[in-house]
Amino acid sequence: MRIWIARPEPGATRTAGRLAALGYEPLVAPVLVVEATGAPLPPGVFDGILVTSANALRQASQWRPIHHLPVFAVGVRTAALARECGFVSVKTADGNAADLVDLVVREVSSGASLLHLAGEDRKAEPAASLTRAGFRVTTHIAYGARPVASLPTVVATALGPPSTLTGMLHYSRRSAATACELAWQAGYGGAFAALRHYCLSADVAVPLAQAGIAPHFVAEQANEESLLAGLTSGFRQAVSPRPRPRC
Repeated sequence: MRIWIARPEPGATRTAGRLAALGYEPLVAPVLVVEATGAPLPPGVFDGILVTSANALRQASQWRPIHHLPVFAVGVRTAALARECGFVSVKTADGNAADLVDLVVREVSSGASLLHLAGEDRKAEPAASLTRAGFRVTTHIAYGARPVASLPTVVATALGPPSTLTGMLHYSRRSAATACELAWQAGYGGAFAALRHYCLSADVAVPLAQAGIAPHFVAEQANEESLLAGLTSGFRQAVSPRPRPRC
């Protein structure tokens, strides 16, 4: 099975290594490029750091003045990266924003000041719930994800005809929507829809369902282990009817 990995680097190459070890042929072709904003850290004294994005954390690795602060990471991989970046106190949630909110509420006194490291394309949570719970949350936009101009040539070639791709891994709602749109614009909408689509979460699968594409698998837990388990098991979970696809 040849599997398209469209997530940005450096995650794409890491995932490719895991796929190759499982016996799959990875096709690394990101549709989003991560760019640092270069914005300075906001002023103020903070009691802790919220991390919901590994890319935001990578940009923070150079900010030595905040490495003494406790980090509250959304999941185990982000927590591991925080430790690699030099943060000495790292606590880990169970993989989603609600879990992160619960962790902070348990560990930090209400009224504390928290720095949220994030990207431009972010959701309201966990900041919204923590603000309602009495915390002061300051969001720092560390990076943006820019779509590539057109469908990567290697993907266009692989989509055929005849198609040599079997499936695709989707790690974010934005990358799923971008890949779908680029495939349609390039004239490969049908071939794209025919792939087996494996999604990190139900939220990630939304753009596919809106385009009339039923994902092959949607992970119940939003982590790579669950996603790859779905890939290897061949489990099929259709989340919508399959009308004529339109990205």
